[in-house]
Amino acid sequence: MTAFGGAVALVGDLDHEAEQLARLLHDRLTKPRGSLGRLETIGAQLAAIAGVAPPPIPTPAAVVVFAGDHGVTAQGVTPWPQEVTAQMVANFVTGGAAINVLARQLGASVTVVDVGVATVLDDAPGLLQRNVRRGTADLAIGPAMTLEEVNRALDVGTEIANRLVDGGARALVTGEMGIGNTTAAAAVIAALTGRGPEAVTGRGTGIDDAMLAHKIAVIDKAIARLPAGADARAVLSEVGGLEITALTGYIVGSAARRVPVVVDGVIADAALLAAADLCPQAVGFVFAGHRSTEPGAAAVLEHLGIEPILDLGMRLGEGSGACLALPILEASARVLSEMATFDSAGVVDKES
Repeated sequence: MTAFGGAVALVGDLDHEAEQLARLLHDRLTKPRGSLGRLETIGAQLAAIAGVAPPPIPTPAAVVVFAGDHGVTAQGVTPWPQEVTAQMVANFVTGGAAINVLARQLGASVTVVDVGVATVLDDAPGLLQRNVRRGTADLAIGPAMTLEEVNRALDVGTEIANRLVDGGARALVTGEMGIGNTTAAAAVIAALTGRGPEAVTGRGTGIDDAMLAHKIAVIDKAIARLPAGADARAVLSEVGGLEITALTGYIVGSAARRVPVVVDGVIADAALLAAADLCPQAVGFVFAGHRSTEPGAAAVLEHLGIEPILDLGMRLGEGSGACLALPILEASARVLSEMATFDSAGVVDKES
């Protein structure tokens, strides 16, 4: 059995008894019932994930930036050259990117994984070499990758989730880098939600109207090759990206270990959509860190019925919005663990 297949087999149901115990505990804490709003529902979900109430504090957290290149950049769907992917990987491993700043602030680690960068990268601390192929093929003219490559990338993501949990991580964060990846993500989202490309395709790095129209046309032509009802493996093979596919394995791998995973923006949302297709139970182990301004992100969250934690008008990627949501998860767990109950504090419960 593959690493990903093994993870799918291990993903169980959420522990609804622990979830209910967390909700009952909230009702006994020294506050009006329901007054902490979503902190209460997040805390209950953390308990359901861990199978215990109160839940463990979801720290330390680990961010993984999966990097991969996209052949579709040859179609002029982005103004940025493909070489920027490798240049940004170098920026990540030297600690200079936004995600590095945010992770340092929160005490989270950052690991960069080359799962599909076109450029051969030198070894560096914090960089894991797991390259499946040197960038995808151009999805505008044919499949982005083979099914065998999809399976290998799924295994990479699962392996990394296991590696980090074994190393002590108690929350995982999705990060990514890949010039052209908003095109692949929008194609995956359109194919798996049934929405038209014009409804899920955004401006990515800030393209103009003409380039946006061209990007939509490229996606529309590519997804037309897919048969009706194609599953996520077929969709990823035809129009996906290696980092999107690895993120799919990472999400399912985290769920298999009963560790919360916080997803970032539209690229990670596309991976979450694929994970939901391949392992529906995994969705319950996921928190949407924020709502990206990319339209595909909102489409995925609506499709899956997930409410994001933050909405800050962000669209950077890298894991930035998800990282910013980590203190909310930690606060939700600490409230359940550290607040006094009415009985323990000697406070009269108005509703008792």
